[in-house]
Amino acid sequence: MNSSEQLRAAEEALLPIFSGIDAQVKQNIQKVLTAFHRQRVGAHHFAGVSGYGHDDLGRETLDKVFAEVMGAEAAAVRVQFVSGTHAIACALFGVLRPGDEMLSVVGAPYDTLEEVIGLRGQGQGSLKEFGVSYRQLPLTNEGMVDWLGLETAIGDRTRLVLIQRSCGYSWRPSLSIADIGKIIHLVKQQNPQTVCFVDNCYGEFIEDREPPDVGADLIAGSLIKNPGGTIVTAGGYVAGREDLVEAAACRLTAPGIGTAGGATFDQHRLLFQGLFLAPQMVGEAMKGNHLTAYIFDQLGYPVNPLPLVPRRDVIQAIKLGSAEKLIAFCRAIQQHSPIGSYLEPIPGDMPGYESQVVMAGGTFIEGSTLELSADGPLREPYTVFCQGGTHWTHVAIALEAAIAAVGVAK
Repeated sequence: MNSSEQLRAAEEALLPIFSGIDAQVKQNIQKVLTAFHRQRVGAHHFAGVSGYGHDDLGRETLDKVFAEVMGAEAAAVRVQFVSGTHAIACALFGVLRPGDEMLSVVGAPYDTLEEVIGLRGQGQGSLKEFGVSYRQLPLTNEGMVDWLGLETAIGDRTRLVLIQRSCGYSWRPSLSIADIGKIIHLVKQQNPQTVCFVDNCYGEFIEDREPPDVGADLIAGSLIKNPGGTIVTAGGYVAGREDLVEAAACRLTAPGIGTAGGATFDQHRLLFQGLFLAPQMVGEAMKGNHLTAYIFDQLGYPVNPLPLVPRRDVIQAIKLGSAEKLIAFCRAIQQHSPIGSYLEPIPGDMPGYESQVVMAGGTFIEGSTLELSADGPLREPYTVFCQGGTHWTHVAIALEAAIAAVGVAK
């Protein structure tokens, strides 16, 4: 069976799952529509203000819409956040004070947070340099949350618990909303004052609820991932308890300014429209993930998540087993991208990452991971992480080339 025939067979097998995803997309679009209607969003909200950004009706309304969609008291959606890592860092520095402890309950954090915490690098103002200690609860041998260990993990100084929803560059299951709710319940049983913070990157609109719906105090993420709907040009968000959102915003701007400042540079229409498009685009990415898992499992490669299981983010990991195959896979994706198809991905150093990374990112928005992209660190077991896809048929076209590039597992 050639690659075209393999893909056609996979598409037929996945039709019931695709139909279920469409039903959930409808639910999430309805939730977004309800928030738009309740806040009476109109064309006048697309106009921005300049300078300090004071009294920006569009920005204030977008914050309210976003908070409602996320099940939160408040939100700050800002183009001034340069990335999800920046939004997360503002949240952490907003909440934590010298002498506090932060506990990661899902093992090691994503690479780009290591220097924020102080696990790598020095002299740049990490949490460690400001007297915030860090501890992590290791995953079990099966890559799962250590539920038994979590029952007694909260100490007297544990001010904040970090819950990374997505697997990042680790080989573990990403968290479901039910998992996040269970973590929060166990934490609050030990200390109701401990802040439960969720790194929500890659997870928005995967299910019909978000972390604040199950008790998360604060969440953060990137607008060039899921909630930007592939059209927002830059930015990030924080959402959750009103006081904590304000504290995070004070780290983005300055104490006393917080959420009251920040011009939006005439981006309001894209921010509103991106949020409206987000559930549909996430649904297409989920379909592409299912197709990728199904095909590469048949080719004999370990995949995470496994075929046919529910998605928990927009990432599909494949253990390719060699640097050559990792690079070849990324080259195939780049060659079938709409932008820069003539470019050849090569491994290189990237700010915030410990290992060299090879990345295919022929996207309209640089670094967008809701558009189709693929990347991986050049370290064993040479895993490629596929993300996004504005339509599953584009993913299918790129996969046909990727299959030819790496062949069957040996």
